[in-house]
Amino acid sequence: MTTQIQQQPERVRPEPIKAVPVRHPGRWVTAVVVVVLSAMFVHLLLTNKHFEWSFIFSDSGQGQPGVMFLRPVLDGLVGTIELTITSMLIGVALGVVIAIMRLSPNRILAGAAWVYTWVFRAIPRLVLAILFGNLGILWARIGFGLPFGKQIGALFGMHDFSGQIFSIKASELLTGFVAGMLALGLSEAAYMAEIVRAGIQSIDVGQSEAASALGLSRGQVLRRIVLPQAMRVIVPPTGNETIAMVKDTSLVAYVPVGRELFFQLSAVGTRTFQVLPVLVGACLWYLILCSVLMIGQYFVERHFGRGYGTGGRARRRLRDLSVESSGRIVLTDGNGKEPAL
Repeated sequence: MTTQIQQQPERVRPEPIKAVPVRHPGRWVTAVVVVVLSAMFVHLLLTNKHFEWSFIFSDSGQGQPGVMFLRPVLDGLVGTIELTITSMLIGVALGVVIAIMRLSPNRILAGAAWVYTWVFRAIPRLVLAILFGNLGILWARIGFGLPFGKQIGALFGMHDFSGQIFSIKASELLTGFVAGMLALGLSEAAYMAEIVRAGIQSIDVGQSEAASALGLSRGQVLRRIVLPQAMRVIVPPTGNETIAMVKDTSLVAYVPVGRELFFQLSAVGTRTFQVLPVLVGACLWYLILCSVLMIGQYFVERHFGRGYGTGGRARRRLRDLSVESSGRIVLTDGNGKEPAL
């Protein structure tokens, strides 16, 4: 059997279709409504004197910077950033551990991980922050050492044995900042555990089985095979959680935590009776912080999403491969006839 290429006759290009564009009056009506509402909002911001923009940005009447740039407010801004970073580090690290425990074949570990996520996802973060701020009621001092040291000492007749290496006052250890950090971090760990678990389960189990067949341990499979591929699923919701954490740091003002943005702005508003301008300044600072995080999230997602989807380079490659041809390949036998299929 030989292969011959038979060239089809050149086709006549049909006339272009005279397509009539579809009208979408609803879109234009919606667009007009959006433009009008936006103009009304901008007009409100520029004309209503109660916003006190000079008080927010530059209090020229007193020769001092605006409320957004006062030294206590800037210190609170730094404290908010530090609280966000530390809480997310706790949440991500502990969340990965809990996610792995949740997927463990050991029922005790899986059950403990489920209980943890159940408890900390059910309790509001404001309640957790206030609760951790009052943990000093339970213990005057917090000791570190052998668990159940006194009971073990009494069992062996050593009544003076406590098993403690050292102890510290609860009020010195559980400061407002530490209490808020623990409350936010432990709460975040429950959500991160579900995010990481979903990312791990999004990877085909055949890859883990193939890696195990090559002799890799379970830890090596997670570190080298599963987690790198799961990052494109984990990163977007993690970025959203980080942005939400920036806003949730305002909850620790009720612990209270003095070195925090909303606490400091609220204090300025209480002293000056300028409540609305202070709240607008808080909104602007949170808007700036979250905008920076959104930009960073975009680049991180693009980095971990390389090679997936049809965007960018992949789309151009597919377009280059889709070359139209006017000929067709026909299989023929030795006599030049097409075989019957």
